[in-house]
Amino acid sequence: MTTPSAESALIIAVPEAEPLVKSFRERFDPSAAVGVPAHITILYPFKPPHEITPAVQVELRQFFAQFSAFEFTLAELRRFPEVLYLAPSPDDRFQSLMRAVYERYPETPPYSGVFSEVIPHLTIADVEQPMHLDEIEREFMQLPGAQLPVKAYAQDVLLIDNRSGRWEVRQTFRLSK
Repeated sequence: MTTPSAESALIIAVPEAEPLVKSFRERFDPSAAVGVPAHITILYPFKPPHEITPAVQVELRQFFAQFSAFEFTLAELRRFPEVLYLAPSPDDRFQSLMRAVYERYPETPPYSGVFSEVIPHLTIADVEQPMHLDEIEREFMQLPGAQLPVKAYAQDVLLIDNRSGRWEVRQTFRLSK
């Protein structure tokens, strides 16, 4: 049963980064605790889950098949006011996907239109006390094996939703080769 607050998102999971960021995300990123894997968001929130019909799923499959899979690296730590993240490089392919999805679904602005600029990122820590980010960053950089860059490959866009109370993958849309 879908709850009124159920949401969905379109993401690119980055399993290559999981060994490096997992312990930090488990402690400092609330989305990890509810099932969201290490990822780069393409569009959040997307449509409410009850509006994602089989026709919408077919449309998304055809839409994402127009875009090529691509390699990228996570090479640099950066920050938003309350977030420590890894920046993908190059980020233009993510920007293109984000723009294209929003143009196709203008009723679903990224982050509900809260931010004037949406920057591709993989969250390591999302904290209420930004002063803790210095300490988290130091700890992250001192990890044995915390070696950047992480080389990754974007080949699928995942449709996830939280209608069960946890975020789960509902559909996988393959980017073209």
